Amino acid sequence: MSQLDVLRGATIAFDLDGTLVDSAPDLVNTLNLLLDQEGVPALPFEDARRFIGHGARRMLERGFSVQGLEPAPAEMDALWARFLDHYEAHSADLTRPYSGVPEALATLKGAGAKLAVCTNKLTYLSTPILDALDLSQYFDAVIGRDLAPAPKPDGRHLICAVAAAGGRIDRAVMVGDASTDAGAARAAGVPLILMSFGYTEIPVADLGADILLDHFDGMAEACIRLLGACPTQASGL
Repeated sequence: MSQLDVLRGATIAFDLDGTLVDSAPDLVNTLNLLLDQEGVPALPFEDARRFIGHGARRMLERGFSVQGLEPAPAEMDALWARFLDHYEAHSADLTRPYSGVPEALATLKGAGAKLAVCTNKLTYLSTPILDALDLSQYFDAVIGRDLAPAPKPDGRHLICAVAAAGGRIDRAVMVGDASTDAGAARAAGVPLILMSFGYTEIPVADLGADILLDHFDGMAEACIRLLGACPTQASGL
């Protein structure tokens, strides 16, 4: 029996931004465009990059807040609409998969695993990126915050994504890069893999991953280890 047989019927749920794809250039460019249009200085790339992970609207709010600005709700709604219009048209200009992502997804899929995207990004902004980068073919479901009962770190988001992919929560693994992913995994009672290169304000080493990876080359082996060690996790909810 091959080690890969452990993956058959399991579900691997992936965060999108900072995990599967480096989307920071397009997100930060859109944020800084709006700041510039409002007469606000652009943020340094590394400062703005840390705001990714809780959804683009939260990133927009943080971008203004760190400049000492708190737009009224109606004004923020208008800014958000402008952000979405620009970002939707430019979401894959500079966004690229991280090294090893297509190969790892192909290995997992070929071994019989179900794959899901579990992202706090809106679904209609997520699927065009996957299409543009030729990654959609690997996924059985894409569940953004708008299709979930509540966004990560709520465990119901992860449970919803696993179910949408046709999987079971007791045979699932969460792969992410930030506290939202860690929170969802722990709330749902699911093993957690974190990538060391993503977007997080809290040091990734402090987020309590079961396995911390530096590269997607080790993804299949990490999933096998966790699924083999924990064949019957409780849902935690």
